[in-house]
Amino acid sequence: MSSHSRQLRRSYVNRHIAGVCGGIAEYFDLDPTVVRVAYALLSIFSAGFPGILVYLILWIMIPSREYY
Repeated sequence: MSSHSRQLRRSYVNRHIAGVCGGIAEYFDLDPTVVRVAYALLSIFSAGFPGILVYLILWIMIPSREYY
C-alpha cells in the first residue's frame, strides 16, 4: 500500500471554473477534456441531472488541492 493515499480534490492545474472536473479527471487518471465533455453532455441530454446545481454542490464539498 502506498504511503500517499489518493484523495478527491479540486484541481489547481486543470482548472477552468472551479477545478471540479479537473479534480475528478486527476482522481480517475483521465483526460480533463473528456470529463468536461462528458459532464456537459450529461447535463444537456439528461432531464433528471441538474448539471449546474450538482457542479455548485461539488464546488462546495470537494476541497481544493493546495500547492506550497
